[in-house]
Amino acid sequence: MMTWRVAVQMDPIETVNVDADTTFALMEEAQARGAELFVYHPDQLAWQEGRILARARPVKVQHVQGEHAELGEERVLDLASDIDVVLMRQDPPFDMAYQTAAHLLEMLKGKTLVLNDPFWVRSSPEKILPLLYPDIIPPTLITRDLAALTGFRDRHEDIIIKPLYGNGGAGVFRLKPGDGNFSALLETFFAQSREPVIAQAFLPAVTAGDKRILIIDGEPVGAINRVPQTGQTRSNMHVGGVAEPSDLTDSDIRICDAIRPVLVERDLVLVGIDVIGDRLTEINVTSPTGVQELKRFSGVDACAAFWDAVARRIGE
Repeated sequence: MMTWRVAVQMDPIETVNVDADTTFALMEEAQARGAELFVYHPDQLAWQEGRILARARPVKVQHVQGEHAELGEERVLDLASDIDVVLMRQDPPFDMAYQTAAHLLEMLKGKTLVLNDPFWVRSSPEKILPLLYPDIIPPTLITRDLAALTGFRDRHEDIIIKPLYGNGGAGVFRLKPGDGNFSALLETFFAQSREPVIAQAFLPAVTAGDKRILIIDGEPVGAINRVPQTGQTRSNMHVGGVAEPSDLTDSDIRICDAIRPVLVERDLVLVGIDVIGDRLTEINVTSPTGVQELKRFSGVDACAAFWDAVARRIGE
């Protein structure tokens, strides 16, 4: 049993799906181990005269949808002195609000354990971190340069274009050979922001699924497969992808071995990587999901492994 006080920076707990949400499952496991839980939204985080404060509510959780969160009276917590562990678990987009929250939580280093490490979360965007491994990712281009994007499309013909800092499959487009929407699509992307886009060669293996591999403390603990609906390219569960059991292949293990040193060095304790065929496509370090599906399919308890990793850091 642990006596930790755990603050969870997350999207509103009232709206979570208790049968799918990874943050909720992490909270259930912490509570079962004796932790006292608090929740707050990033908008309730503040730096004030040298202190990192959060306007939070104590919470008790139970696995009953609609009655899953018993919230107490709101209070202001000093995250450096009142809390033992902060989980940074709000969903992207990975925008300046997200980065600002990471900057503030980074100031807790040496006082309160924050996971994943906020310095490395903000320095490891999920579509950019894989660029460290060009030999195991699909052919990829990140740019705003129209000539470069046109040349990439001419070379690979069937491509995917998506926002560089999006999440959940939002804004992902497949452009097949001859698709006349290429210029209009880029105009739309570029009108919405000053960011580059990411283009990748389409991987036909996605029809068999997009594998999510969960990694705890650098070690793969298991995988699920996410299969797109008929006629769809995207397999994210946020947009209708269906989860099914999956094993780790030799290729999966090689990918995990390749990225392990960086994950360990950056103290990215809970990570979800996405693999299509034998290609790494994303390294999710913000709020990776899939622990409940993994446990249902295989019995592997990634939440327990996560809190064991926390205990090793705190020394209990």
